[in-house]
Amino acid sequence: MISPRFLCSPAVATLRIGKVFVLLLGLGFTAITETTAAPTSPPNIIMLLVDDMGYADLGCMGAKDIKTPNIDRIAAEGVRMTDCYANAPVCSPTRAAFITGRWQQRCGIEWAIGLTSEEEKRVNGELVPVAERFTMGLMPEDTFLAPLLKKHGYGTACYGKWHLGFKPEHNPVKHGFDEYWGIIGGQCDYYRYHYIDGMKQLYEKTEMTTAEGYITDLINQRTVRYIREESTQPFFIYVPYNAVHHPYQVPDDPTQFYTAENKNDGTRAGYAKMLESIDKGVGDIFAALEAKGILDNTLIIFTNDNGGERFSDNRPLFNHKTTLWEGGIRVPCLLRWPDGGLPKGAVSAQPAITMDLSATILAAAGVPIPKTMDGIDLLPILRGQQSPVERTFGWRVDRSRRKMKALRQGDWKYVQDDMVEMLFNLRDDIGEHHDLYYERLDKVKELKAKLAEWEANVDKVPPPIRIH
Repeated sequence: MISPRFLCSPAVATLRIGKVFVLLLGLGFTAITETTAAPTSPPNIIMLLVDDMGYADLGCMGAKDIKTPNIDRIAAEGVRMTDCYANAPVCSPTRAAFITGRWQQRCGIEWAIGLTSEEEKRVNGELVPVAERFTMGLMPEDTFLAPLLKKHGYGTACYGKWHLGFKPEHNPVKHGFDEYWGIIGGQCDYYRYHYIDGMKQLYEKTEMTTAEGYITDLINQRTVRYIREESTQPFFIYVPYNAVHHPYQVPDDPTQFYTAENKNDGTRAGYAKMLESIDKGVGDIFAALEAKGILDNTLIIFTNDNGGERFSDNRPLFNHKTTLWEGGIRVPCLLRWPDGGLPKGAVSAQPAITMDLSATILAAAGVPIPKTMDGIDLLPILRGQQSPVERTFGWRVDRSRRKMKALRQGDWKYVQDDMVEMLFNLRDDIGEHHDLYYERLDKVKELKAKLAEWEANVDKVPPPIRIH
């Protein structure tokens, strides 16, 4: 039975999970569920990860000034999750959590790899600072997402922003991807593909390469080409865009240059054009899947790596990227897979986090989820086969100039912002305006203990490096 917290829109929705019709009454709507058998062949899987997008920057999330009809189609023909979180408030740790399916603390990547990160390596059991930049990254393991899919017959490709290490041993092809094309670091000039310090960023597999054009368009074109040319096996395509990360360079204007002085220049209108270029590519991806007759047996996931930044709209959330307020970590998440039983036009308040998507992808592909993964399979909940479950999520920012921790359990969120402690009920107060610390000291004590327990767990096995 579907929980009352699993709402469907429009009023009549179809859940394709068996051959039974179920009449659901509640919360002012009626849903007819039609169940079907599981697909006879493994699904294709496409993971679309946007960079620094605001919570309200999609049409399906309330945007009025940005047109995203193709991204909105994923929600209209699938499930929109309202309580999904990024594993971290910045890029690299969230991406590490997705690739590994684990808390990012377990691999030591807790901040964005690059010029501002603090990097250490473990020597004789002790962490020692590393002065040279761009030497640390995520080392491959067979139990990560892409190698597991590849082992079970999937073709694998990654097009876009990697940001999990610059050295050859960190490259996506070492992590189980047959194909890789994109920028290896955190951001770049959208037309010349160099980092803020001038370092060239564009790679094809492990070799530096060149190209011409707006990088978002090129990422979209590579993805579509792979879909059109792939025909002999199921595929997994990971599309981690660098848009809408700064510099705020718009499509169709290659006269713009990326410099340290102008990296934050831009406008909301230009930002909208950047996101709309992603949406255009999503439309091309839909068209390519439809042309091959594989659209409905393709699991499409769309989400964001952290909260929005300067020109983003995070309403009704508070604050933005780099913080552990809801505006820094809560993100849109959309999933579409009709043949896999995901309902049409449904909205789910099930709390979820980036690494859950890794476990969900494996489950969709019929691959056993390794015990080393911390995420859970969301499919039974999203299909309505299982009631929503309470989750406990922890976050930590532990930098020399910034200390912040947070924990969400159920509707409650405990926040440590440096020396200040606060408590919020997110179901009643999504904007974190009303601190309930002194009214619910019992809940504060409970969540502080849970936060300490979470930290002890993720720090149980010291990682070989730490980037923070």
